[in-house]
Amino acid sequence: MDDFLKHAPNAPTGYVAAEAAGLHWLAEPKAVPVVEVLEEGKDSLRLARLESVSPTPEAARELGRGLARLHDAGAPAFGFAPAEPAFFGPLESPFPVATDQREDFADYWAEDRLRPLADRVTRLLGADGHDTVDEAIDVIADGAFDGVSGQGAEQPARVHGDLWAGNVMWTASGASLIDPAAHGGHRLEDLAMLALFGAPHLEEIFEGYTEVHPLPDGWEQDLPAHLFFGLLAHVHLFGEGYVDRAIATAEAIIARADALGA
Repeated sequence: MDDFLKHAPNAPTGYVAAEAAGLHWLAEPKAVPVVEVLEEGKDSLRLARLESVSPTPEAARELGRGLARLHDAGAPAFGFAPAEPAFFGPLESPFPVATDQREDFADYWAEDRLRPLADRVTRLLGADGHDTVDEAIDVIADGAFDGVSGQGAEQPARVHGDLWAGNVMWTASGASLIDPAAHGGHRLEDLAMLALFGAPHLEEIFEGYTEVHPLPDGWEQDLPAHLFFGLLAHVHLFGEGYVDRAIATAEAIIARADALGA
């Protein structure tokens, strides 16, 4: 068969349309392979079938190059989504996310993404843990991570939005993106999500990225601030098993901001 049917009868209204719009938007710049939408139904998507192969270092470098080109294609604003409503999370339990369009990364990331999610998981974090998470969000809200490694504020990038390793399909013709939560965001969001649980040939992905879009020294130390949403989402979706890592990440964000002099 040359297609794959993704059936989502129990997904919230708008979920299928949001995924289809996200795939089209990511494919638009022709920067990186994106699974093709063949047909969109009320509660299903018919997608081109991808046959997986083992990833190679060169395929990983080309994925990095493609991601840099995709991000450089830009977005109208931070928080922009190609369809509304917008969602994050697995097919079985996605949750809605804000689509307010912001000029500043700090406002979008802290107020529209992180703080609402932290409030949802207050009980799981505990009083001390929530205080630490709040302090990290305050640091982000103050603009510590608007740029990369403390340098000039980034413009909105065209990001996949949920780019953990499971949403990259390695094929004979290279890596393709699937299952996006596409939006206008910070370019480090996708790289951070790849790093969150590890991806094959991660360093080669980073090498390819910086070939196309050089990043300043120390940029990888900024990644905790950009994977924080994905980690808090895992606390919300999957429970207390992710709490310790979320709190440790909050501490790393605070320490990085101190090192940057923010």
